[in-house]
Amino acid sequence: MSTQTQTATTHGANAHAKHEHGGTALYTKILIALLILTAITVFAAGFDFGQGNVVIALVIATIKASLVGLFFMHLVWDKPVNAVIAMAGFLFLGIFIMFCLLDFNTRNNFIPQNMTPTLVPLAPGTAPAGNVIRTNPAAGQAEGGEKK
Repeated sequence: MSTQTQTATTHGANAHAKHEHGGTALYTKILIALLILTAITVFAAGFDFGQGNVVIALVIATIKASLVGLFFMHLVWDKPVNAVIAMAGFLFLGIFIMFCLLDFNTRNNFIPQNMTPTLVPLAPGTAPAGNVIRTNPAAGQAEGGEKK
């Protein structure tokens, strides 16, 4: 049996040379970086930056997603074009969500300024001043609430 046949049967159709993907120390550093970024997110949430709160949270979340994609999904060791495509996707997802949330935060409940509340009489025949009281003329009252 040749060497090529042994390699093909050992690794299947995807035979390739062995390569390392970081180590425990690298993954521990990435974990610590993710925890620090999470702490920064929680710390920043305690302050009121107005609409900047959303921007700050999304920037930190995009950085965290990039770290996860690059190291835990092994994009940093893959072909560079794959990492660029994946990071561009994360970046644009963050931008799209940010603009949607910024637009949503500027919306107010629409209440027309010329709208007056509807006045409902408390009892039949009573209403606030200025409103016409329509009663039964046969009962001895004219329209407008005056006696005949």
